[in-house]
Amino acid sequence: MRPLVSVHLGVSLDLRIAHPDGSRDFLAPYQQPHEDYGYAAFLQDIDAIVMGRYTLDAILGFDVVWPFGDRRVVVLTNRPLPSVPVPVSAHAGPLTPLLEVLGLEHVRHVYLDGGATVRQGLREHAVDRFTLSVMPELLGAGRPLFDGTVPRSHWQLDSSVAYDTGLVQVRYRRRAHP
Repeated sequence: MRPLVSVHLGVSLDLRIAHPDGSRDFLAPYQQPHEDYGYAAFLQDIDAIVMGRYTLDAILGFDVVWPFGDRRVVVLTNRPLPSVPVPVSAHAGPLTPLLEVLGLEHVRHVYLDGGATVRQGLREHAVDRFTLSVMPELLGAGRPLFDGTVPRSHWQLDSSVAYDTGLVQVRYRRRAHP
């Protein structure tokens, strides 16, 4: 059985995930020492992370401790992986066969991270849940979350929360076509 696949991303009001140069500094003003916007609780339920190569490189460039602990991490890439301080494996090709293998290995819940990886998951109809933390800023230019390759799909709102910082978080789950 295929695991549940969830996305959890911070975006600008115009649905950009980064500036044109890949930086994500627009998120910083909304990071509060006492508030993680539900990320720790979300991560607690995750068994494996599937991310793109660019996302791996970005995380390795941050001055932080590896954020995923000992969870399994698979990087979607056609290039060799860099030397990393934690076990990470690579997968080239479609996401669906990887998810089937993870399901056979008793992975119940996968966190899909990175713009290209999320778009791939949407194209393959593999994303089940979507959490977007929307920052009250228009970037105008930058890397979009969605593009013309993402097919039409239908989602049901599970919750929405407005925070004092102006950030609004929305949680959706996939629903069948009406």
